[in-house]
Amino acid sequence: MGECDFIEQKTGFDKSLKIIDIGCETGRHAIELAQRGYQVTGVDLSESQLKRAKEKALAKGLSIRFLQGDARNLPFVEEFDIAIVLCEGGFPLMETDEMNFEILRSAARSLTLKGKLIFTTLNGLFPLFHSVEKFCADNSTDGKATYRSNTFDLMTFRDHNITEIEDDSGDLSALDCNERYFVPSEIAWPLKSLGFSKIKIFGAKHGAFSRNDKLTTEDFEMLVIAE
Repeated sequence: MGECDFIEQKTGFDKSLKIIDIGCETGRHAIELAQRGYQVTGVDLSESQLKRAKEKALAKGLSIRFLQGDARNLPFVEEFDIAIVLCEGGFPLMETDEMNFEILRSAARSLTLKGKLIFTTLNGLFPLFHSVEKFCADNSTDGKATYRSNTFDLMTFRDHNITEIEDDSGDLSALDCNERYFVPSEIAWPLKSLGFSKIKIFGAKHGAFSRNDKLTTEDFEMLVIAE
């Protein structure tokens, strides 16, 4: 809810604006924003997570367009005023920088000429001073994903790990993950190449996004606002 408070500030509380939630998962942000009166479209690659999102929206009596699709190739052109990609909803989880860039390009193509892109990504400054493996271990709790065998590569700024998850049915899965960490300058230049003229980067605190939080080496994630 705190993150949606921040997004609302970026909309100027204009309920006529159309929002796309890229990598919407089970609809945490999409449903909250729809409850506040915004027109929201949620896109995710996972059929099962979209099914859960639709169930949650239906239970609240909300009409939200949820679509299955690849964040790198969205079928929209200048359709939305705000695009959000939060909690690593695709970006920066791709195996190559080129594929991660395609997510940003696709989001930019979906926005109107005065649109805003709001996303969070992994902060490359953090692993220069901290152990990613220790951070993940300290933040793994029952009922959430757990991470092990973290190996951070300083040459590529990629963390390879095994992520273990339990679905709603109690089934366990182990995923071989390859996640890209970015330093601020690596974020700014691709956004400028896509036509964004105003780019601001902040530290990202879960549930409490703020423009007052200067990005530091203590932030595991960064918050990016591009206009």
